[in-house]
Amino acid sequence: MQRSEVFNLYVIDEDDNATLLAHRISIDNIYKQQDDSIISWIDPQHSAQLALSFQETAGCTIVWNQISSMQQILHFDSLNSEAFHNVISELKELPDVNISNLPLILKVVADYGNTDQMRLTELMLKNQGAFFQKLIDVFDDCENRKDIDGLHMMFNIVKEIISVNNYQILEIILGDQLFMKIFGCLECKLQDSGRMLIIISFSDDEGHDQ
Repeated sequence: MQRSEVFNLYVIDEDDNATLLAHRISIDNIYKQQDDSIISWIDPQHSAQLALSFQETAGCTIVWNQISSMQQILHFDSLNSEAFHNVISELKELPDVNISNLPLILKVVADYGNTDQMRLTELMLKNQGAFFQKLIDVFDDCENRKDIDGLHMMFNIVKEIISVNNYQILEIILGDQLFMKIFGCLECKLQDSGRMLIIISFSDDEGHDQ
């Protein structure tokens, strides 16, 4: 998965690094998980049904959960509510730290990490960095619930926080109190255990190929 203005799913040939598939993640509910080893969807650009087959069910689950996480972020991106607009247009306070707000926290940290690091850093360090302890509490909650989507969000949030590269922030999150939990968040990084073996393209004709 890669992100620029949008989220994209790329399938790369392991032998020559050629791009076999480039798909823009859709906010619409077009994806289906089948038999724990196949992810399929209708691609509106090609008017065809596409599917990815995985060697291991774990790999299929990882990619499925990541697609779901990306759709959550796209959903928040598309919101035009006044509350969301106020948070993004002028960063006065960080969002409340809870599981349901993880996509919003990720968007705020990613956006302001690029455009207004000073303000973002100021808010994260407020109240002696209480924001970070609250994040760790949410991480523990996600682990207890076995909330895979939440754990993936936590990985991305921590990655964005580290990329701010502020000494005071790093001193807190890499200190004795939080270091092991922060490391635990980073362990949620998607692994390469699920290698995509097959891309199957279906047409709607009666004599479709599989």
